[in-house]
Amino acid sequence: MIETCYLEGRGDLSEWRDAARRFLAAGLEPRAINWRLRSEERDLFGAGDNDKAVQESVPGGSTNGQTQISVSPAFLRLADSIICHSDAIRFDLLYRLLFRSKSDRNLLEVKTDADVALAHRMQKSIGRDYHKMKAFVRFKEVPLPMGVAGRRRFLAWFEPDHFIVARVAPFFQRRFNDMVWIIATPRGSASWDGQTLLTSTEPAQKPDISDETDELWRTYYASIFNPARLKVKMMMTEMPKKYWKNLPEAELIPSLIAGAEAKLIDMGQRQATEPLPFHHRLQEAAARTPDVPAAEAGTIEALRQEARRCTRCDLYCRATQTVFGEGPLDAKVMIVGEQPGDQEDLAGRPFVGPAGRVFDEALSLAGLDRRALYITNAVKHFKYEPRGKRRVHQRPNAGEVEQCRWWLTREIDLVKPKLVVAMGATALFSLTDRKDRLENVRSRPIIMDETRTLFVTVHPSYLLRIPDQIKREEELARFRHDIATIGRLAI
Repeated sequence: MIETCYLEGRGDLSEWRDAARRFLAAGLEPRAINWRLRSEERDLFGAGDNDKAVQESVPGGSTNGQTQISVSPAFLRLADSIICHSDAIRFDLLYRLLFRSKSDRNLLEVKTDADVALAHRMQKSIGRDYHKMKAFVRFKEVPLPMGVAGRRRFLAWFEPDHFIVARVAPFFQRRFNDMVWIIATPRGSASWDGQTLLTSTEPAQKPDISDETDELWRTYYASIFNPARLKVKMMMTEMPKKYWKNLPEAELIPSLIAGAEAKLIDMGQRQATEPLPFHHRLQEAAARTPDVPAAEAGTIEALRQEARRCTRCDLYCRATQTVFGEGPLDAKVMIVGEQPGDQEDLAGRPFVGPAGRVFDEALSLAGLDRRALYITNAVKHFKYEPRGKRRVHQRPNAGEVEQCRWWLTREIDLVKPKLVVAMGATALFSLTDRKDRLENVRSRPIIMDETRTLFVTVHPSYLLRIPDQIKREEELARFRHDIATIGRLAI
């Protein structure tokens, strides 16, 4: 005999739970139960009291029965979510899982089970609907009647796939606690008057209302639209077209997509001749820096001041500032890197970015004090390629290195280091005018002249670019050994 159970089916777990508890106590198997929606009965027989139909369909039970059925917390959490699904199979699915759990307490852990897999797909669908409602609800102000004073009131319309209004309403109450609002949907409504949160399962009618915030949404969306990052398929996944009719900004999407290619070409053309947006602000800030008294000619400070105005190559046009060397004038060791990076360019100091931190750690392990070293670069301006809002390092070419060699040579003449350390191929070329393979000259002292020795190692930024972790750790250990060798050679 097939027992029929009618439920409202609007996201209330308790009505299904009470019926399922009585069915389970009566020993009814899943195939013996026909779960139906009360709306279907009304459609067939008209409005009426359906509670009697439910009561009579449950063998030997009363709607207030006290039969206790033990279930796991995981099942309750799953059921509380799935009961909000709009597919009527949810009632039968949950009862099958409940019935089967009597003999298999670990059923929900079997991810390959057909019922368990279906349940998790439905739960995921509920989560996605929950997320979309939080993202795509648009409040519109409802004008107060003429002559009536009071708090501003707002109304929103949303069309969820499932019965999630009661679940998501507390989020809106927390997020818009200082507003009086109503969210109406075909699957129920929620309202907040500043003190009480109310929810209803009754379907609402779509209101016909608009306000000035519609234009604000369109302006905002047009301003953040980035044609360089346009991925239509991904956009359609995150903002499905079924939501567009209730989003004021959605009417812009077709034209924005159609014009994306032309706008991208225009951005590329302008980017090739214009520095990044923040560049002008940095240059203006640098221009406001008070002038310092002219240093005594022939000193390192005079050379530093002169380098600030360097125009020997075109790199100065886009860099924020010259990044000159720093350290004591009697330093026994001079470290020569390649060029400033993004953070060095902004700070005006060498080796303060990620590569600088690798370098500092190696110095610390070797027992060396950075303050005792003179640290500089072969090239004094940052060379980069703009990618969106990022500035990506570009290697200086031979001409740029040769032009900047003028500054490096004078630094060496003034500091007179006993040991010069070339970090990377660019530094080696600047110091020797040779393009040797780095591995052929690395980790051994090379006589430069009767007073000075050259030592070659890798630039620490190289270590940051190694994708393989084992290889990176090996190269890091070797770099640290090189730094320790520098300490011994400087004695």
